[in-house]
Amino acid sequence: MSIKVGDSIPSGDLFYMGDNGPTTVNTSELFAGKKVVLFAVVGPYTGTCNDQVPTILGSVDAMRAKGVDDIILVAVNDPFVMQAWEEETGAEDRIRFLSDGNAAWSGEMGMTFDGSKNGLNIRSLRYAAVVEDGKVTALKVEDSPGVCSVTAGPAILEAL
Repeated sequence: MSIKVGDSIPSGDLFYMGDNGPTTVNTSELFAGKKVVLFAVVGPYTGTCNDQVPTILGSVDAMRAKGVDDIILVAVNDPFVMQAWEEETGAEDRIRFLSDGNAAWSGEMGMTFDGSKNGLNIRSLRYAAVVEDGKVTALKVEDSPGVCSVTAGPAILEAL
């Protein structure tokens, strides 16, 4: 079952590149006591995802002005690729790129699809959520992984 407005974010581990390599962050701690905008994408360096990141970056300041404490982007990929993509997009210190390499947390969210027929294996659906103190207060999910309309930065800004 997919997560919905009013649900609590499931506890699980995501990863980022720390000073000594891949480092774990637990989602219970990540979302506790904060207003967070969460973006989940199909995969780093894919066309639609590359187009989506600038829409998020262009909305960061306005999101922060509306009380957002953190902006997180999650993909089913390894933390090495996520770090490289974060640096390449210029998102450092503005958006936290986190890895769900095995799709475990995305699966707990009920937000995965099987992209095996296109060589992608299990991937996250493209969605965006506003999460306040661990509870989903707004959620937008794209109808297709190759589309970014309701999950673009300005669309989520309106949901705030």
